[in-house]
Amino acid sequence: MSAATDAVIPRILKAHEADLLDEWLREQASAFRPGSKISENELRGQAREFLSLLQQATQSGNITDIKGPSYGRVRDMLGDVTRSRGLQGFSPSETAIFVFSLKRPLFDRIRTELATDPESLAMVTWSASELLDKLGLYTTEVHQKSREEVITRQQAELLELSTPVVKLWDGILALPMIGTLDSARTQIVMESLLARIVETGAEIAIIDITGVPTVDTLTAQHLLKTVTAARLMGADCIISGIRPQIAQTIVHLGVDLSGVITKATLADALRRALEMRGQRDRLLKPRG
Repeated sequence: MSAATDAVIPRILKAHEADLLDEWLREQASAFRPGSKISENELRGQAREFLSLLQQATQSGNITDIKGPSYGRVRDMLGDVTRSRGLQGFSPSETAIFVFSLKRPLFDRIRTELATDPESLAMVTWSASELLDKLGLYTTEVHQKSREEVITRQQAELLELSTPVVKLWDGILALPMIGTLDSARTQIVMESLLARIVETGAEIAIIDITGVPTVDTLTAQHLLKTVTAARLMGADCIISGIRPQIAQTIVHLGVDLSGVITKATLADALRRALEMRGQRDRLLKPRG
C-alpha cells in the first residue's frame, strides 16, 4: 500500500473512535453468551483501550506486522484480556470475537471514507481484515499457551501430591507410590524423599510399590536410582509391595536387586525397619 492508504486506518480509528466504540460494543453484545461474567463497564474499558492502542500502533505506518515493536502494547493488552477471560471460562473463539467483531464497524467506516476510490477501498479493506485476523488469531495462541501452562502446573502439583513421604516411626519414612513410575515422576520422588530425609534425619526409607501396576526395566532402574540417592544421604531403603507377578517380572528382566532389602507388604517392611533400628540402637548404646 502507498503512504496515503497506510494512513487511512489510523485516521479512521482516531477520527471516529467514539462511533466505532459504540458500534463495536453492540456487535460484541450480540455475540457474547447470556450470563457472561464480564460486565458492560469492563467490556467498554477494554474496547476503548484496544482502539487507542491500535490507533497508536498503526500510526507508525506498520499496518499488518503485529509482531513488530509498534504492536508491543497491543499484544500485551490482548494477552492480559485473553488470560483474564480464560480464567472466567471464555472459550478461545469467544475471546477472539473481541477482535473479530470490530471488522464490521471498521469496514463500514472505510467504505464511507473511500467510496469514490474503489482501488484504495479494496486495498485498505484487505489490510484491515488481515490486521484483525492476525490479532484475533494471536488471542487464540495466547489462550492455548495459557491453558497448557495451567495443565503443566496442575500435572506437577498432582505428581507432588501422589508421592507423599510419611513419617511412620522415629527415624523411619515411608513413600507409598501409586501409578506408573516414569522419569519425570522419579525426579519428584527423589527430591521429595531426599528433602524429607534431610528434614527428619531419617535412617530408613520404605518405598512401597503396592500401587504400581507393572514393573519393567525402566521402572526398576528408576527404583534403583532412588535407592542409591537415599543411600548417599545416609539412609537405607526397603522396597515393599513386591507381589509374585512383579517378582517374576524382575527375575525375567534380569534386574539385580540383590543389594536392596525387599518385602512383600508394607507391614513386613516396617517390622524389618524396626528391627534395623533396634540393632542400630544396641550398637550405639554405650556399654556399662
